[in-house]
This record gives sequence, structure tokens and C-alpha cells, in this order.
Amino acid sequence: MGNRLSKIYTRTGDDGSTGLADGNRIAKNAQRVEAMGTADELNSHIGMLIELLEGENDIAELLLRIQHHLFDLGGEFAIPGSRVIDDGHISWLEETLDRYNADLPALKNFILPGGTPAAAQCHLARAVCRRAERVVVALSHEDSINPDSRHYLNRLSDLLFVVARVLARRNGGEEVLWEQHRSGIRK
Repeated sequence: MGNRLSKIYTRTGDDGSTGLADGNRIAKNAQRVEAMGTADELNSHIGMLIELLEGENDIAELLLRIQHHLFDLGGEFAIPGSRVIDDGHISWLEETLDRYNADLPALKNFILPGGTPAAAQCHLARAVCRRAERVVVALSHEDSINPDSRHYLNRLSDLLFVVARVLARRNGGEEVLWEQHRSGIRK
């Protein structure tokens, strides 16, 4: 950090605007700010997930690396035109996804969020990641963005789904499967 924050409040946002990292000010409800905030929210959910992991060091390390990526992603949104996320990030996600998915059984049913507290939290992070992707798509319709950022979020949501499946099944646990007859739907 070039400048350390010695005072947390500045009052500059009291008018409903916020400052971007490039010095420009925009409305707090702008799509770019929504993208920054949703990336931060996702990062916070992943932080909560890490705190729920006990003895899952491989997944905790994986998620910590993703937290750093998400912080970089938020930085991309805070500096219009910047590019931090690239093909290497996406390739890493795909390789990691393939590695964790390799031992899982093929899906024959939809999966409901749950199984363990960590798996449920991972599903929550996945849902927020999908929302982040939708926000970034909306932002791309009004402003130029790094397309790799959108691709990253798409792969990350897939990885979070797979990690949730892994967490639900570890230590003798089970995934929660959707059962059509329990939803009141008739064939």
C-alpha cells in the first residue's frame, strides 16, 4: 500500500459517491461499484468457509489463494482498464477443478446446499460467485472490462460447486440430493 489509512472515515462519500483507485469518483450504486462490492462479499464468504474447515488444509490453502485472486479482481474493477486476472488464473482453476472432480461420482441428481456446515457455506459462496458473474456481465454492457475476469468467475463458481461436493462427502458425510417427490411436483 502506497498510502496508509490513518483515518477510516473521510466524509467524501456522504454525497453518494465513492472514489475509484484511479482517482475518479462515481456513484455508489454504479455497476462498477456493485462488481467491486460483490467480489468483496464473495471474498468474505470464502473467508468464513476457511474458518469452518477443520483438518482440510488442502482446501484451506486453495481458498486462501482464491481470496488473493478475488482481491486482485476487485482491484481490476477499481481501476478501469486494468488487467490482473489472466489466462493463467483460469487455467489454474480448471486444473484444480479437474483434480477435485476426478474422484467424485457422476451426478445423477441435483445437489441441495448442505451436508456439512462447510459444504453449505461453500454453496453460499458459489451462489454469490454466480451473482458476481451476473454483475460483471451487466458491467460489460456499459463499460469495457477484462473478459478474463468474467471467465474467472464462471470457472470459480464451478470449482466452488465441486469443492462443496468434496466437503459434503469427506469424513463419511453425504451430499444432500434433491428428491422430486419431496417438492410436491407430480410426474
